[in-house]
Amino acid sequence: MKKLFFAFTLCISSLGFSQQEIKLDVADALIIRSLEFSYEKYLSEESSIGVSALFNLAKQDIGFRYNENSMITPYYRHYFTTNAEWNFFGEGFVGINSGKRESDVNPGVYDISYTDGALGVAVGMKYIAKGGLVIDVYGGLGRNLFGSDSPVIVPRLGLNIGWRF
Repeated sequence: MKKLFFAFTLCISSLGFSQQEIKLDVADALIIRSLEFSYEKYLSEESSIGVSALFNLAKQDIGFRYNENSMITPYYRHYFTTNAEWNFFGEGFVGINSGKRESDVNPGVYDISYTDGALGVAVGMKYIAKGGLVIDVYGGLGRNLFGSDSPVIVPRLGLNIGWRF
């Protein structure tokens, strides 16, 4: 009975501090022609969990683009400051990514598909306005772990604008 009461109390206390954010990565949309949406849920003032979904809209043969055609990235963030407006954070993430790479036999032909999982870290800053506007900037790197056809390095860069509710 004590364990059940403890689990119930923990669940209610986590719902009491349920700040959430939805965000769009405007830098990816404007510069690289990809869409990245994020959802973040705060566990406390100092930590949060979230997930990002990236969809690359640029053609495969363009020189300046992400290698990944799509990527789902669950992440955990720890905030080192608890300032009401500006916060510095560190992030650990796992990125499940897929795409196509250039053929070794036919240069310019992207016919080798891959799906891989990356593990990485990032750092960033977040601005939180009193009205709910959120702007965060972050950068980091991950490494693909499983496939031989996938790129070794997975970038995690962003300039997100969103809303806290």
